[in-house]
Amino acid sequence: MILPVRHFVVGYLLPHREGGAAGTKMSESYDFLFKFLVIGAAGTGKSCILHQFIESKFKQDSSHTIGVEFGSKVVNVGGKSVKLQIWDTAGQERFRSVTRSYYRGAAGALLVYDITSRETYNQLTNWLTDARTLASPNIVIILCGNKKDLDADREVTFLEASRFAQENEIMFLETSALTGENVEEAFLKCSRSILTKIESGELDPDRMGSGIQYGDASLRRITRQPQQQRNPHCTCG
Repeated sequence: MILPVRHFVVGYLLPHREGGAAGTKMSESYDFLFKFLVIGAAGTGKSCILHQFIESKFKQDSSHTIGVEFGSKVVNVGGKSVKLQIWDTAGQERFRSVTRSYYRGAAGALLVYDITSRETYNQLTNWLTDARTLASPNIVIILCGNKKDLDADREVTFLEASRFAQENEIMFLETSALTGENVEEAFLKCSRSILTKIESGELDPDRMGSGIQYGDASLRRITRQPQQQRNPHCTCG
């Protein structure tokens, strides 16, 4: 079964402010590349989140994703230019067996549910298990309670979702693809966590299937240099 893939590509570079993009439009200059997933039940607004992040506007004519949608954007994270390659997978059960193949080698994921639908919240454990089993046990995940703008119709409380995130050791935000609230922050928060794990040595971009690539070859040398220069016999502090 071959699934269609829709593409959204943005390459901006804003030099200083975190987020946005890092000087020249459509530039492919970046320090790191992270593979991201957007996963969750159908109807939670996953494609709208992707569209809002890439295009900075709400997707009015949204329908259920058939297959996968793909978007990429270069953002500034902690002073580093990071290219996010984002795969938005179909949430409908009939596509699950095929879209799971896109999980392999993902560094980060947005796990999305609809705050006005307890049914989508109740499915989170299954989606989380898939991500950690099929992508990587070390995948960095942020839980996104979408449709925050529909608070009057809420079926899942902030506290309940926050506890779920804490119990499963993932981050949590409520978002609105309609207004854009916390959409960019969700991607940035996840990216910052990945970057921190790279800098601490917890994640190795050179490991096959890490979902991380160096964009700048010189950065690889700089990252490795401290370990190579360390003298195992040195007793200095």
